[in-house]
Amino acid sequence: MVEIPSLTGDERALAEFIVEHLGARGLEARYQPIDDRQGNATGRYRGDGTGADLMLYAPIDTHITGSASEDHEVLGSETRPDMLPSAVHGEDYVMGLCAENPKGYVACVVAAAEAVRAAGVPLRGDLLVGLGGGGMPTNKPPTDVLKRYNAGQGNGCSFMLEQGFIPDYAIIAKAGWAVAYEEVGLCWFRISVSGGLGYVGQRHRMAFKNAILEATKVIAGLEEWFPTYSARNESGLCTPQGHVGAIVGGCPHKPAFSPAECELYVDLRITPRTSPLDARRQFDAALEHIRAQFPGIEFSSELIMAVPGTSTSPDNWIIQSGIAAWESVAGEPHQWRTRTSGATDANILRGRGIPTARIGMPPPRRGLPYEDTFSMGVVEIEGMVQLTRVLVSTAIDTCTRTRAEIERSASGASRT
Repeated sequence: MVEIPSLTGDERALAEFIVEHLGARGLEARYQPIDDRQGNATGRYRGDGTGADLMLYAPIDTHITGSASEDHEVLGSETRPDMLPSAVHGEDYVMGLCAENPKGYVACVVAAAEAVRAAGVPLRGDLLVGLGGGGMPTNKPPTDVLKRYNAGQGNGCSFMLEQGFIPDYAIIAKAGWAVAYEEVGLCWFRISVSGGLGYVGQRHRMAFKNAILEATKVIAGLEEWFPTYSARNESGLCTPQGHVGAIVGGCPHKPAFSPAECELYVDLRITPRTSPLDARRQFDAALEHIRAQFPGIEFSSELIMAVPGTSTSPDNWIIQSGIAAWESVAGEPHQWRTRTSGATDANILRGRGIPTARIGMPPPRRGLPYEDTFSMGVVEIEGMVQLTRVLVSTAIDTCTRTRAEIERSASGASRT
């Protein structure tokens, strides 16, 4: 999978490969097209219809292409081996473009479903495999290759559910060696900072107001505010973060001229207890404070994207079943993983009313390449094995029971 590029919006080749793989191992596998370049992969192992259906889910798209020329705007001049679509097999790890996240998690979901099917476990409820395109937090990139603007933000997961591929419960395989019942959502803001068209040869002869320089004042003010926002909104498992992730202003091919406007793009995470509108009002208040600090500064802001955070009751069946499986594999009592700020397609699943647990891999047992940097491209094989065992255990626990058994357990009856 590492060697099949799957940038958000362009996942068809990988989805079709996974469908062929699942079908060859006895699952009912389908490719679900969204357009000519994007699609989902689905699989099903049927029960007898008396139990609850469980979906094991993971997204399949990557945040970069793996091409140095195309990824330059975020990677700079360096493209490391963990960012290339070429798999490197270490002694106990695999390295390459998104080998850990999401493709390592995809492998765990696929392996878990294969194991249950190969063992011939008699199921009551169906075991579903959902592998969705468009899972990255991204809008359409500035390229003509992709035509649709809704290529990311969980659109593949949403489409999958709309098309009737719906479970009673779901587990999403994503980072974090614990069972999570909630996660943050996110808000994106565009700030337009005004200046005046300027020319370096005349800046000493006329009024000069560089929008880029004005934007740095806004950035500094926001960086001072983000920790305050995080502390004020921390709750449950979530400590929502924020940062300025992009700046647009001026022309690199003619820096003799300064722009009349500079745009800043901010990602602000929100907990399930903070609505997008509440976050916008907190953000606006922070900007007003910055405006008061710098008389004469001119800017405006706009909320351009919002995905609410979501939560499943910690007492829900799928959370408790996941914890039991985790404790069996880990060999220790489960503890909640707090101070999280990562968003996934779990928000899409929970937002559609599906109780969802998020479960990831354990930390590596030893040092791996690039472990001290942001890298989603190195995965330890033993960690994948551990997660797969948790997924198999939860699948059997859930799908071999009648719906009545699960309902009795959820209402307080003892587990067996």
